[in-house]
Amino acid sequence: MRRNLIVSVFLLSSLTPALADDTPKPAPVKAAPAKPAAAKSGGAAPATESAKTLYALGLVMSQNLGPLKLSAAELASVEEGLTDGVLGHKPKVELAVYGPKLQEFAKGRLGAAAEGEKKAGAAFLASEAAQPGAVKQPTGFIYKEVKAGTGAAPKATDKVKVHYRGTLTDGTVFDSSIDRGQPATFPLNGVIPCWTQGLQLMKEGGKARLVCPSELAYGDAGSAPKIKGGATLVFEVELISIEK
Repeated sequence: MRRNLIVSVFLLSSLTPALADDTPKPAPVKAAPAKPAAAKSGGAAPATESAKTLYALGLVMSQNLGPLKLSAAELASVEEGLTDGVLGHKPKVELAVYGPKLQEFAKGRLGAAAEGEKKAGAAFLASEAAQPGAVKQPTGFIYKEVKAGTGAAPKATDKVKVHYRGTLTDGTVFDSSIDRGQPATFPLNGVIPCWTQGLQLMKEGGKARLVCPSELAYGDAGSAPKIKGGATLVFEVELISIEK
């Protein structure tokens, strides 16, 4: 699981949803008071290929903005700013003044939205820590050896080849090299901290279960569309080899 690269849901520089590739977040801000708008739904489906593609663009943006839990009125402000910017209308606020506030806005919204997930995750971590063979590590993740390896143990600077399955605490699979039938190879210092730390406890040929609190995974931002902010994650990992 590669480390999220953005820290806020607003840097929409990538128009493809982030899932297995880590992608943290940016966010929009309420500019000038906007007219309250009712959520639009139930309209006619886009008729042309161009309209369908543009509609898909809106869906991609919604995946990035969704974790902010914007109200209809707030979304109307975002829509107004987007329209003015794209069509070259005179801005109603100074971007130089309000642009720097986006990070703070996003952090507050994402943190509030993540609290419920964190509470549920804490209870899940406590339950997992009580399982036979499970060991809670000093940084907070839980490591349980499933099969002992016989080879070398990787260092943080090594590149490793692994098979894995990642699930939410309810068992929903969000990413799986096993299901794809193709092992993943990556530098161990380029993944979420839970993996960087956990795989160093393994040896080649071994299998383990990692239960990762959000602060060692995707944090308050999560990774849209499947991993909510504050989510605790579970990984079944097989360390196939250390790559040279």
